[in-house]
Order: sequence, then C-alpha cells, then structure tokens
Amino acid sequence: MNTIDISYDNDSYKTLAPRRTVLDYLNSVLAELKLTNVEFSVSFIDEDHMHQMNMEFRDIDDSTDILSFAAEDDDGFGFVSAGRRKRVLGDMLICPEVLRRNAQSFGVSDNEELRRLLIHGVLHLSGDNHQTNDPSEPMLIKQEKILAKLS
Repeated sequence: MNTIDISYDNDSYKTLAPRRTVLDYLNSVLAELKLTNVEFSVSFIDEDHMHQMNMEFRDIDDSTDILSFAAEDDDGFGFVSAGRRKRVLGDMLICPEVLRRNAQSFGVSDNEELRRLLIHGVLHLSGDNHQTNDPSEPMLIKQEKILAKLS
C-alpha cells in the first residue's frame, strides 16, 4: 500500500487537481513503474511560493511548474518510514498557475499537463533525471510513453 500525502496552498487548486483524481493517477503511475509500498507528498503551491523555492534550492530567480526533492541520494541512501517499512521517495511541489500557462503554450489540456507533471515528479523521486528539456532525453521519452499508455 502506498502512502501519498496531498496538500493545497489554495482550495481553488482542488478544482484543477482533485485529491481522488490525483491519488488514482499517481497509483497508476506507481503501478506502471512497479513501485510499491512507497511514501511521498505532493503539494500544490502558489506561484510566489514556487518562485521562492526555485530561488532557494536551484538559484533560479523565476517560478517553475514542478520541483521534486528525492529522499534518496545518488548512492541509493534513503529513508524508511518509521514503523511502516515504506520506502520514502520524497516530495514534489506543483504550481498550478505555471501548469496552466504551460498547457496553453503546449496546446494541451490542463488535465494532460497535470498528468505529465505527476509522472515527471514520480520519475524524479524514483531516481530518474534529465540534463535538459529536450524531448530526446531518455527520462522525458519514458515520461511521454507512460502518459500515452495511461491516457
């Protein structure tokens, strides 16, 4: 059983990303990746908060659509949730305002872009990375394959 904590800086974000929809989709992504008995959080935060987090952790003076903070380091060291024997993956932050702008820019629905970001975040939390946003990046190819399969 997976444990996924979802929080919202603003109740209006629940319309874009209803808790049950997000949970169901994330569990489908985890099943596709054969990840079981994991724990992580997803927080939907406003653009000012995302800008602050991006500056603090990436030294980028701008907001972004998603930030992922993996609990495991490059050497495979991670955490097990006390008493539950769950693998703790980490935390992801999603900014609905940037998500909506990106969806419009890419010509996709808000829902498709949300699903893409959820996959993207899980991939990062489980150890995948990319150097650029070039669609030929292996992680981004994997992301789009999962998106197509689960759509």
